[in-house]
Formats: sequence, C-alpha cells, structure tokens
Amino acid sequence: MPYVNIKITREGATPEQKAALIRGATQLLVDVLGKNPKTTVVVIDEVDTDNWGIGGETVTVLRKEASSAPLGG
Repeated sequence: MPYVNIKITREGATPEQKAALIRGATQLLVDVLGKNPKTTVVVIDEVDTDNWGIGGETVTVLRKEASSAPLGG
C-alpha cells in the first residue's frame, strides 16, 4: 500500500486544490510505479507558518520580510 504524505503551509489551500493534489499524487504512483490507486493513501498535513522554518527563520518571518522588501531592488 503506497503512502504519500504532502506537507504544505496553512495558507488557504482550498478543498478543491487539496482534492487535485490527492488525485495527482495517486495518478503519479499509478503511472510511474504501476501502483493500484485503490490502495494508494495520500495524506495532506497543513503546517502553520510559525511551525515551518527555512534557513533559520520561520515562514511567517520570511513572508513578512518579502512583503516589506522594496520591489526591483
């Protein structure tokens, strides 16, 4: 039974987008590895941006810095 765990930041992915991720990940396993879609499990975990760090900073801080940075600079 294949198991796929997708982790995304909690920033408003819609139910339709999540359903598309589940369909797409399942189809990828079918196409590439020949897995049975009926036994393929996909789980989406949404993580608060305060709990997701990149390069020593939370995504919350990185998003704030990016939104306040001057354009074209």
